[in-house]
Amino acid sequence: MQLSIIIVNYKSVQLLLNCLASVYGETVNTRFEVIVVDNASGDDSKAIIMQQFPQVKWIEMSYNAGFARANNEGIRQSQSPVVLLLNADTIVENGAIDNCYAEFMRSDAVACGVQLLNADRSPQISGNYFMRGGLNYLLPLPYVGNLLKAVGNTVGVAKPNVPNAIGTVEVDWINGAFLMVKKDAIERVGLMDEDFFLYSEEAEWCSRLRKVGKLLIFGEYNVIHLQGETATEVFNSTDKGYFNLFDKKGLQIIVSNFLRIRKQYGVGWLLIISLFYFLEVLVFPLGLLIEKIFKGGKSYYKWWQVNGFIRNFFKTAALLPRMVSNRPHFYKVL
Repeated sequence: MQLSIIIVNYKSVQLLLNCLASVYGETVNTRFEVIVVDNASGDDSKAIIMQQFPQVKWIEMSYNAGFARANNEGIRQSQSPVVLLLNADTIVENGAIDNCYAEFMRSDAVACGVQLLNADRSPQISGNYFMRGGLNYLLPLPYVGNLLKAVGNTVGVAKPNVPNAIGTVEVDWINGAFLMVKKDAIERVGLMDEDFFLYSEEAEWCSRLRKVGKLLIFGEYNVIHLQGETATEVFNSTDKGYFNLFDKKGLQIIVSNFLRIRKQYGVGWLLIISLFYFLEVLVFPLGLLIEKIFKGGKSYYKWWQVNGFIRNFFKTAALLPRMVSNRPHFYKVL
């Protein structure tokens, strides 16, 4: 066995069927196993999957353990020296896993990814760079984020991501939708941090992996990623990206981002980022009021988003003492 492909499932049986069909159909040159870790979906996912793909190893979690804990269990039970964390909402094409694995094994990298594509085949951000203190988490803030973007563009601050990888690109962290890692590196840095429920866990993990070797994106290989399909439905959100800070999904994003800052950059940066978010609590309603006065119904934001952001910030602020102490805690808000 050369490769263990680990897929976390939570009430996404049709996406998983499509994903598995592409994995088995497109991966012919690598000896691999597929491990599906089910986060207590409470439906007939297992029966449906095992009927069509009896070779799958199915692991049942007793609760909705989120991304890090479920993947960790899959890694623990895997048989191969290399693991691939693969989202259920992905479609493998043109032998991407075979090609990526072969390229990976020829390299001295400890982790790698491919160029992810949206459903319309436009490039999706697959590789990212660390920004000091996690300052990039300020960019989604309404008004404050726009001001920071303008300042950054003026002074020529480099983008914190690779919009479209051409060839092989070295990065600081890789999108967890397709993340291939050598187990000897995992043995050196540890598994994913199980304080995380969802979001930012792969960035924090990659920060540790980055200390022991290179992380690469192989831009010539593509995998379609239907970004955020499952999480968006579970959180009853209308947004598939990570710039939504206003509803329940937005709360999980903020909490996880703050947790990553605490673990990767320390208490000082956590407090600095928190202050900017508190400033947004004051700026957001004022900015929208000014927009309403001058633009009327053409304002970009809505009042429910203001209320949602303020609510989410103060719920996150209530968790700050625990984050500062760094005591183990499962930061799940679902």
